[in-house]
Amino acid sequence: MPLIKSISGIRGTIGGQPGEGLTPLDVVKFTAAFASFIRKSCGKERLKFVVGRDARISGDMVNLLVTGALNGMGVDVLDIGLSTTPTVEIAVTDSKADAGIIITASHNPKQWNALKLLNNKGEFINAAEGAEVLANAESGNYSFVDVDMIGSYSKDDTYIQKHIDQILKLPLVDVDAISRANFKIAVDCVNSTGGIAIPSLLKALGVKEVVELYCEPNGLFPHNPEPLPENLTEIAKTVIHSKSDLGFVVDPDVDRLAIICENGEMFGEEYTLVAVADYILKNKSGNTVSNLSSTRALRVVTEKEGGKYTASAVGEVNVVEMMKANHAIIGGEGNGGIIYPELHYGRDALVGIALFLTHLAKSGKSCTELRKTYPDYFISKNKIELSPEMDVDLILAKIQQLYKMQPVNTIDGVKIEFDNEWVHLRKSNTEAIIRIYSESDSIAKANLLAHKIMDDIKKIM
Repeated sequence: MPLIKSISGIRGTIGGQPGEGLTPLDVVKFTAAFASFIRKSCGKERLKFVVGRDARISGDMVNLLVTGALNGMGVDVLDIGLSTTPTVEIAVTDSKADAGIIITASHNPKQWNALKLLNNKGEFINAAEGAEVLANAESGNYSFVDVDMIGSYSKDDTYIQKHIDQILKLPLVDVDAISRANFKIAVDCVNSTGGIAIPSLLKALGVKEVVELYCEPNGLFPHNPEPLPENLTEIAKTVIHSKSDLGFVVDPDVDRLAIICENGEMFGEEYTLVAVADYILKNKSGNTVSNLSSTRALRVVTEKEGGKYTASAVGEVNVVEMMKANHAIIGGEGNGGIIYPELHYGRDALVGIALFLTHLAKSGKSCTELRKTYPDYFISKNKIELSPEMDVDLILAKIQQLYKMQPVNTIDGVKIEFDNEWVHLRKSNTEAIIRIYSESDSIAKANLLAHKIMDDIKKIM
């Protein structure tokens, strides 16, 4: 499998020839290129980096390569060990580091790993910065230090607890309300670092009964680790059989949160953000942001509370930039990613759990009853394959022209709105396809809208 190089990092399958997988040579090359970029951008000779990883099988090997390469570049390394993506983000600012590297392939299967790159704010680097790092790597524009300048190495495994402590101090996290609700909660942490963080967080929040499923951080994922409904059948059964009030599922690096209701039904990954935003907006006036492919329900909830909703291009770094520009008090992505700026600018399943449980406890409702308070929207995800010689940009431009009488957003592909429906077309950067996302008040209508646009594309082709 070829390496996939994006603006925020590099990912690939372990093994193979250099440049064709995430080999030790590739890990060292891109780590050194990133360190060189940070040294140039901050103008400091001596740098400090935070490194943390999820529990996947290759994590220890990649961690040794990353920390060794950084030391070889003259970088002092703070290794926080088995951790979560949001915990590493918090550790960068807490330790006053110059940058961070998260060793995780997020929701990808066990054969994958990746380097996610953070700036000194604990946020993903942007497109221009990512392009410079990639250019450094390809040109070999970096050099290692001599023996007297080798960086230091230290380890600190307390940062998950520090992360939890910061969450407990948030004004809108009510531990007393959660404790009084006497919740029984099942969790599936897919045998990664959520197994360390989530049970500890729940106990700190006053949850007395936690039913643990796959909480041993050994990297042996028991099912596809992406928290989608088709992969969550076992936790759904566990919630029912254990008579839990709800269930939580996180991905291997704990930046996405899925919720299962007491009857085993999915709360809906799109509605994780909707519910948390609803709670925040009921307690504080402000604006929200999600990406163009996320549910319209967030806009409905935001406008109901007098706030302004704005859509960003797809990608966490784009959501964060739009949140800052619009002074959003809550935002994220429809894949269960909660970004709560009062804690930090990054998707964070831990703070999502704390805020959701406070909301649920104070509502006095069951999980199912709470879900029914939000408007029902359904998203259909499709794609249309193209031949390599086709001009995708021209096709998208013609679709835009065809629907010029409708509200159209072109900051990331083409998104067309039709009253309470929308369709979003994005070209792939790695395949000759156009991804087509559509939403309506029923899945049948969403599918119908998607196929109408697909027919239009076929006519253009």
